[in-house]
Amino acid sequence: MRKSLSDHIFEIFNNGILLIISLAALFPIYYTFILSFTDPVEYYQKDFLLFPTNWTLDAYKYLMSTSTFVNAIGNSTFLTVVGTFLSLVVSTGLAYAISRKRLRFRRILMFGILFTILFQPGLIPSYLIVRNLGMIDSIWSLIIPSLTGGWFVLLMKGFFDSIPDALEEAARIDGANEIGIFFRIILPLSIPSLVAFGLFFAVGYWNTYFNAIMYVNDQSKWPLQVILQNMLVDPSSAINSAVSDFRTNQKMPSETLKMAAVVIATLPIMLVYPFLQKHFAKGAMIGSVKE
Repeated sequence: MRKSLSDHIFEIFNNGILLIISLAALFPIYYTFILSFTDPVEYYQKDFLLFPTNWTLDAYKYLMSTSTFVNAIGNSTFLTVVGTFLSLVVSTGLAYAISRKRLRFRRILMFGILFTILFQPGLIPSYLIVRNLGMIDSIWSLIIPSLTGGWFVLLMKGFFDSIPDALEEAARIDGANEIGIFFRIILPLSIPSLVAFGLFFAVGYWNTYFNAIMYVNDQSKWPLQVILQNMLVDPSSAINSAVSDFRTNQKMPSETLKMAAVVIATLPIMLVYPFLQKHFAKGAMIGSVKE
C-alpha cells in the first residue's frame, strides 16, 4: 500500500517530535555522566559543558575516600542482596501455598492478603510496631517490614495457578513429596517470574529512603539514597565533614560530587537490568493472562 504525501509528512513530523522528546529525556542523564568526570579546573573555567576536554576520576576518588559514602554503599548492597533473597523466599512460599486448593484456611489467608492491599496500617502504627520489636536503628528495620506485599503475592499466585496440575501428579506417582515437587519442578519453571519480581524487590531495596530516615538515626547505617539526598541538599555537611585527606590541589566542586554520587547510585541497577531483560519481559506478563 503506497503512502500518500500527507502520510510521509505526518511520519516525518511524528519521528521529529519523538526524537526531540527522546533527546530531552536522555540529556539530563548524559549531562550528569559527563559532569561527574569533568576536571575541577575546567569546571570552574567554563559556565556550561557539553563535552569536557579533560576527563578525571577525582570526584569518584573523593567520594570513595569518605567512610560515610563507603558505608552507605555497603549498607545498600546488604539491603539489596539480603532483602531481595528473603523477599523472594517469603513471597514465593506464601504464593505457592495459597495457590494449592487443598491448603486449609486458604480462603482466610487470601482474605488477609487482600485486606492488606485495600487497607494500609498507616505511618504511626508501622513505626510503633518497629519500635516495639526493638528494630529502631537496626538495618533489619529496612528489610523485615518490606519482606513482601499483597500485590506481589497475588501476581506470583497467578503464575503458580497456570502450572498444570498434571506435572505435580506425575511427580507424586514417581515418589516425589511436596518439597521435592516445589524445588525440582515448580522453581525451575518459575525462573522468569522470580527474575521479574527479584528485580522489583532489588530496585525497591536499593532505593530505600523513607523507611531509613524514619527508623534509622545512626548515620553509619544509612543507605546510599539518604546520603545522596543529604548531598543534594547540603553537600558540605554530608560528605566534607566525614572526608579523609584526599591529595588534590583544587577544592572539589560540589556539583561534580553530586553528579558522581548520582551515577554511583543509579549505575548498579542500570548494569543489572540488561542481563535480566530477557527473563523480565516474559516474567512481567506471567499470571496476568489466563489461558
